[in-house]
Amino acid sequence: MKFASLIRPTPSDRSPTPLTAHDDGLIWAIALLLSVGFVMVYSASIAYAEADPDTHNRYFYLIRHGVYLTISLIVSWIVFHIPSRIWQEKAPYLFVGAFILLILVLVPGIGKVVNGSRRWINLVVLNLQPSELMKLAVVLYAANYTVRKADWMHSFSKGFLPMAVAVIASGALLLLEPDFGAFTVIAAIAMGTLFLGGINGRIFAALSVVSLGAFVVLIISSPYRLQRVTGFMDPWQDPYGKGYQLSHSLIAFGRGEWLGVGLGGSVEKLFYLPEAHTDFLMAVIAEECGFIGIVAVVGLFAYVVRRAFMIGVEARKQERYFQSLVAQGVGIWLAVQSFINIGVNMGLLPTKGLTLPLLSYGGSALLANCSALAIVLRIDWENRQTLRGYKV
Repeated sequence: MKFASLIRPTPSDRSPTPLTAHDDGLIWAIALLLSVGFVMVYSASIAYAEADPDTHNRYFYLIRHGVYLTISLIVSWIVFHIPSRIWQEKAPYLFVGAFILLILVLVPGIGKVVNGSRRWINLVVLNLQPSELMKLAVVLYAANYTVRKADWMHSFSKGFLPMAVAVIASGALLLLEPDFGAFTVIAAIAMGTLFLGGINGRIFAALSVVSLGAFVVLIISSPYRLQRVTGFMDPWQDPYGKGYQLSHSLIAFGRGEWLGVGLGGSVEKLFYLPEAHTDFLMAVIAEECGFIGIVAVVGLFAYVVRRAFMIGVEARKQERYFQSLVAQGVGIWLAVQSFINIGVNMGLLPTKGLTLPLLSYGGSALLANCSALAIVLRIDWENRQTLRGYKV
């Protein structure tokens, strides 16, 4: 009987083909964000691609982004067909694997240095950024850890401390790259998951204060981070130095007004605004599509995050606690990272090297984001199968 069950798929393992079995609204929201990103990456990168002496091809970044998007969708399709219980079993191993990659990226000859940061491993086809994979690994590991330690969530030493050690160790490696933005997102994912998992309220409040103090110390102790903060507070004081990026981002927002200057009409992307197709893509969207474009993008992100949390709530009702925490962990990830990126573009937060999820140019980020959302869609599909009486 056991052998027969291995070769004859159960309802939860069959291909989930019925359209009604999926969250169509969430799928459309993700598709729209990916489509907007595809168009805007092309618009924001034309000038850079044409001026690059190695390419002189205006379609260079568009083609590469298209390849990254294709790979991400193929991998996401595979990820979607993996039962969530497999991710629960393999979560610790995935975290260890991501941790090893964070170590390898710091090894000279393996890690690639760009703009003074050693964050990438050259794989010929693409530059792998381990910090993006670590975000997904932390979502899975934190959910797995919280479920396993559910009886110890009231204890600092047995409930919180082991997870804190894992996050601090990962954070130390990220700060060596340096990648303070990724560390912030990973810490938010871990803390948010522990909170949703029922960690003692006093412990959580005390550690939140300590964490905030630690971030302040990290900023003050690093000249370049402190420079970013002072530049963010008054970018016009040194518009050609430490306030250069932010001042041009704000100019882009101002030029966009209500309806924008039109698709392709941005001036700031013409070598004025650095990283226009990556970290500051939102500024180009604001300039070309105006306030309406900003509202549309923010609205789509808000919908995706809300659906991720609602899928988590439904999983919790079915007593599928790991799945619940994973879905909500992905929601925290997208919410925090998109908030930081948009906040930086609008001058609400200090400059961070964080891309806009699903939109910005970058293979590793796109792959991690799409894979995470594929897991959320799988959890939703399993929720619906369970409501139909199927075992998952």
